[in-house]
Amino acid sequence: MNVLQVRDLVKRHGRKESLVRAVDGVDLDVPAGQMLAVMGPSGCGKSTLLHLMGGLERPTGGQVWLAGERIDTVGERALARLRRRSVGFVFQSFHLVEELTAAENVELPVLLAGGSPRAARRRAQYLLDQVGLDHRARHLPWKLSGGERQRVAVARALANEPLVVLADEPTGNLDTAATNEVLRLFAELRAMGQTLVLVTHDGRVAATADRLISMRDGAFVEDTWLAGHTGHTGRFDGLFAMGD
Repeated sequence: MNVLQVRDLVKRHGRKESLVRAVDGVDLDVPAGQMLAVMGPSGCGKSTLLHLMGGLERPTGGQVWLAGERIDTVGERALARLRRRSVGFVFQSFHLVEELTAAENVELPVLLAGGSPRAARRRAQYLLDQVGLDHRARHLPWKLSGGERQRVAVARALANEPLVVLADEPTGNLDTAATNEVLRLFAELRAMGQTLVLVTHDGRVAATADRLISMRDGAFVEDTWLAGHTGHTGRFDGLFAMGD
């Protein structure tokens, strides 16, 4: 089953002489459980592609399908519900709410999706434990290291058991040690069957994926299946089951 599909996807910015084809006629299938990395130079369209697939931007043309449901033509309210229910986002700049603790940041998507405060607390406690930050649950983001903030962001992305996690340069603001922390986390998620799409300029990140797509000028120039990514750490057993 394909979790994500795009057909002849186009995104243009500007008009006439200033027209830019950020995404230019892309076709893509992302099967369930695949970890896909998208690489390319700055301005090649990889982040725009990710935003289109997650419903953060509307395409100029083409189609976007999420779990068999076309999302590029639905209204804003329906699209927001689909994002909350089915897509987890991880950003380079973390995008944590600075006034909320780590636990409250993870609780927020559950509450926005209509979950009870009790269910949100239990889910946050569980996920922060799984990413190794249960002892930092009551800390505000500014008291956390870059790697810790990104792990909170990953936990938040998983709060509503999404069909797919979309990560835009998730290690771009991290040092080597923090990057390794996040890469281990993504590898464990992948081993447990979570579908992931990572946009990156970092070869270390791309090398952890099952598949690597290279982009240039809004189009795919190479699509490569990578070898050697098998194995199961066991650490995330039950990660995608809500606590009772």
